[in-house]
Amino acid sequence: MTVAEFFGCGLIAFGPPASMFALTIAHDPIRTIMLVASAFFWLLALLFSSILYCAVVQLQDTLAFGLVFSVLFQELFRFLWFLLIQKAEGGLKKVSDGNVQIVENKHILAYVSGLGFGIISGAFSLVNVLADMTGPGTIGLFHDPQNFFVASAMTSLAFILLHVFWGILFFNAIHRRVYLQLAYVILCHLLASCITLLNPRYSITLPTIWILTGLSGVFAFIVAGGSHRTIRAAVKGTTTTTSSTRVLQVNVNEGADNSSSAGHSSLLSIHEER
Repeated sequence: MTVAEFFGCGLIAFGPPASMFALTIAHDPIRTIMLVASAFFWLLALLFSSILYCAVVQLQDTLAFGLVFSVLFQELFRFLWFLLIQKAEGGLKKVSDGNVQIVENKHILAYVSGLGFGIISGAFSLVNVLADMTGPGTIGLFHDPQNFFVASAMTSLAFILLHVFWGILFFNAIHRRVYLQLAYVILCHLLASCITLLNPRYSITLPTIWILTGLSGVFAFIVAGGSHRTIRAAVKGTTTTTSSTRVLQVNVNEGADNSSSAGHSSLLSIHEER
C-alpha cells in the first residue's frame, strides 16, 4: 500500500508537469537548456534564503520569516534570470539553428522558465514526503490527518502550475512595464505561500491555493493572447495565428548588353494575413 501511495501521489504532483515537458519542451534542446538553467536560478534563490535564515538566529523559530524572504528571493532571482535572458538574446538566436521562435515569442521563454522554477520547487517541497510514503508505517496514527500525503501532492502540483503562470505574467509585466501585474505576481506568491502556514487545515488551504491557481491561469492565458478561438483551434489541432511568414526563394536573372550573368537567389519574406 505504501508503494502504491508513493506512485499515486508522485503522479498527482509530477504527472501534468512531466506531460507539459514532454509535449512542449523535450523536442527542442534550447528549451530544455533554458528550463534547466531557470531551475538553477531557483536553487540560487533557495541558497540565499537559507543563508539569511541561518544568519538571523533570533527569528529562526518564526516560520513566516523564512517563508516571506524565500518568496522575495525567488522573485528577485526570477528578475535576474529575465535580465540574463535579455543579455543572451543574441547568442540564443545564433545557437537556435534557425528556430528563432523561442527568442521572438517572449511567452515561450516565460513559459519554459516558469516550468523550470515550478518543477524544481515541487521537487524540493515533496521529495522528503515521497520518501516517507514508501514506509515502514503509515500516516494517520495519533489522530494525524490521514490525507496529508494527497494534500501535499495537490499543493505541490498547484505551486508548479502557479510558477508557470507567474513566469508568464512576470515576464510580460516587465516587457510592457505593467507594474500592477508585477505586483499581482509577488502578492499572489506571498499569499499562496503564507496560506500554507494554516496546514493541516486542508479545507481552507487547498481551495484557496487552487482558486489562486485558476485565477492566475486565466490571467496568464489572456496575457499570452489566448481566446475562445485559440481554445477551439487547440481542440481541433489547428493554428490560429493572425499572420504568418513564408520564405520563398526567387531567382533573379540580371543581364546587360546581351551578356548573360549568373542567376542570383534572394530570399523574400512575404507576410500574409489569414
